[in-house]
Amino acid sequence: MSLALKLVLSPVLIAQAMGTRRRAPALPEAAGPREGQIGSGAGALRVLIAGDSSAAGVGVATQDHAFAGHFTRTLHRRSGRAVRWRLRAKSGLTTLEVLALLRADPPPVADVAVVLTGVNDVIDLVPPKRAVQHRAALADWLLGQGRARYVVFAPLPPINQFPLLPQPLRGVMGADARLHDTAMAAWAASKPNVFHTPIALQLAPGAMSSDGFHPGEPVYRACGEALARFVVDRILPLEIAKS
Repeated sequence: MSLALKLVLSPVLIAQAMGTRRRAPALPEAAGPREGQIGSGAGALRVLIAGDSSAAGVGVATQDHAFAGHFTRTLHRRSGRAVRWRLRAKSGLTTLEVLALLRADPPPVADVAVVLTGVNDVIDLVPPKRAVQHRAALADWLLGQGRARYVVFAPLPPINQFPLLPQPLRGVMGADARLHDTAMAAWAASKPNVFHTPIALQLAPGAMSSDGFHPGEPVYRACGEALARFVVDRILPLEIAKS
């Protein structure tokens, strides 16, 4: 959408955004442990999951039903290796705020860091170019500080399919999210040890949580399984080649 059209629609968009915030129920983050190990034996995969509400599991009751649970179980099953995982996430964070969260309490070293951020960047009207810079700062910190060997960024969800959002707000935010995702994919393709994972999501009825904005378990399952397959198919072979 052009800047001129956004300016014309801005009073409507602001009113819709404020109304949406008032109507949206405040759902809690998923309960349960935020670290653990699946399986046993030497050579466990060390995994860090970091991000916003989608990483924290808002929309489901427990971490077993959230992204972390589905991702780590699938990673263990498909890799045949033990998985030692840790979750650092908080609802409402932008990418820069996720970086601040990690810097404030640096996590243990991970083989793979999976980052789920971006929706709050879109909500806060962070331009795509600046959002990429923020992701670069996060990846550089993880890799440069030796906190992770590989960094995988999940794609932004199809915001244009979120039931909570009215039109034209839904369409505008969806278009912005696609711009962010396209810019992030192009940037990640040029960086060693940094990846962007495309996931084709169709948000069928019942896939979202009760607030119509956060994922339900079907979405967490689809994303967790897709990202685990990506790690096994694309990243673990790199480890073998370097050994």
